[in-house]
Amino acid sequence: MILSRLALTGLVVTLGLGACQPSADDRTFDARVKAYLLSHPAELRAALDNMQAKEDEAAQKAQDAAYAKAKLELPQLRSALERDPRDFVVNPDGQVTVTEFYDFRCGHCANIAPKLVALVRERPDVRLVFKDLVIFGPTSEHAALVAIATKQQGKDVLALYQDYMSTHPLTDQAIDALARRRGVRLEAMQDPGFRKAAREQLDDNLQLASRLAIDGTPGFVIGDTLIEGEDYDGILAAIVKAEKKA
Repeated sequence: MILSRLALTGLVVTLGLGACQPSADDRTFDARVKAYLLSHPAELRAALDNMQAKEDEAAQKAQDAAYAKAKLELPQLRSALERDPRDFVVNPDGQVTVTEFYDFRCGHCANIAPKLVALVRERPDVRLVFKDLVIFGPTSEHAALVAIATKQQGKDVLALYQDYMSTHPLTDQAIDALARRRGVRLEAMQDPGFRKAAREQLDDNLQLASRLAIDGTPGFVIGDTLIEGEDYDGILAAIVKAEKKA
């Protein structure tokens, strides 16, 4: 007898549940099913593919629902997203704002960084807001704190951003060396007031990203468009859309 994919999936689930005290009949049945699966690997693969497709569909629906909720919140979050005076901004007088959530040790962030820098240099009408989103641990937090100190000290944050994004691996030692090369006074970061305020800023970024359903880096917000990943074409399309709306 050839089992249908649906029936096979049911058998796989049944076997996964198990029984505390299987009877002899149960053991015989399980052995027959196991033998069938071993002799029909294509059927097993089809069942697993079907299961994966359903999981992917459920995940996509959950993400779409989260994005829909985030878009409803955007008007309330716009100021924090685009006009937080603590953020570093390139082209502050630009007409279209692109906000990037990033981690200095994120490979995808590093990949798209040169394109973003070229974009804001070529187009002064594009306003780029940088928001550190620490997701890769203490070294990433250290890099973010140094970047905040760099802005506060009036040093070249964009140059430091490029330095960090092009350095692999980005270690604590590399972070400090690159910052000193840009004239950043790292000893000033030991001030308790600085560390408290800087960590509050990073916590605020994390909470803001969560409300916008951004759970990875890089994450972008342009107008009412949310983009996750190094989707540069998507970013350009969102800029055009925001320009038309404006």
